[in-house]
Amino acid sequence: MFKSTEEEEKEVPAVEEKEEVEDGHNPLAIDQEPVVLEEEKEIPEKKEKKGLFKKKEEEKKSVKVYEKGLTKSREGFVSRLANLTNKYAKVTEEYFEELEEILIMADIGVNTVMEFMDRLRDRVRKENITDPSLLKEIIVDELFIIYVNDEVLSNKLNYREEGPTIMMFVGVNGVGKTTTIAKLAHKMIDDGKKVLMVGADTFRAGAVEQLKEWSLKVGAGFYGKEESDPASVVYDGIELAKEEGYDVVLIDTAGRLQNKVNLMKELEKMNKVILEKAGGCDETLLVIDATTGQNGVSQAKAFKEITNITGIVLTKLDGTAKGGIVLAIKESVGVPVKYIGLGETKDDLQEFDIEKYIYGLFKDMM
Repeated sequence: MFKSTEEEEKEVPAVEEKEEVEDGHNPLAIDQEPVVLEEEKEIPEKKEKKGLFKKKEEEKKSVKVYEKGLTKSREGFVSRLANLTNKYAKVTEEYFEELEEILIMADIGVNTVMEFMDRLRDRVRKENITDPSLLKEIIVDELFIIYVNDEVLSNKLNYREEGPTIMMFVGVNGVGKTTTIAKLAHKMIDDGKKVLMVGADTFRAGAVEQLKEWSLKVGAGFYGKEESDPASVVYDGIELAKEEGYDVVLIDTAGRLQNKVNLMKELEKMNKVILEKAGGCDETLLVIDATTGQNGVSQAKAFKEITNITGIVLTKLDGTAKGGIVLAIKESVGVPVKYIGLGETKDDLQEFDIEKYIYGLFKDMM
């Protein structure tokens, strides 16, 4: 189902290098039109190979980031799964009960685990499986199927063709929201986009200044005012983005979930401004700290109640042994995970890919 990094390396086509020609004219031609040598012509196949080579290199790098970032989770509950296989010679009800406990302890979520166990028991019965070692790949396949759930899931961010794309970030304080905005801004700037960071978390001490410092580090534009109405900051920020031709506006918001009514009113007001000034928000991304486990799932449910969430950014996934939270969040709110944080550097913020995630998590079992 999944390919190892070594297998992918074998598939990378060799790129034929050609010598560069200093002089683009035929040296034997006199008073003739310049002749373009073969080396100077654009060769679509060669360009395509270079693009494919670069893509393969990026894919290999991404797979390695996933593998490294999920080490703690792999050494946690995945090692317990491997030990379970060694413990039982046959698939018994005791085996199922222990497996269920391991999955629940991994923060996969009770409902997801119950659905998974039903599917697993059904396959064991239909296929007459008695050897636990034969269940390794089936366990991985079934978890993959449960996440996808016959849906067309997109981890891609929505960009508009004309005018600035507006993305709002929500989440409680301390989950890594500001650094996530900075890392995404850096990626977008690398892709050639002009990015404006807007500080609409106007009442938390130092929040606006912190975002401004990040904007300077990554080379993004910035707009923000401390102790101002967040909606008015958003209004002025979008106005600035239009005037100066920004491609993307990234809006930081407050994370005071303790008072949901006030936060809901604040977000509603900002959404009205965005609708008026830009036709609506293109993405509302909820940032969650993976190390908070089921508390993170509760946050996802609470924020979905007060605003329209289009995607999840799961930070600090490398810091938890309970990597199953990805499955739990998808099950609890039905919103796709779009990015995951697997370390401290900008490259450790990765577009979420369910296959790389499952492979990175279970590669020692496969």
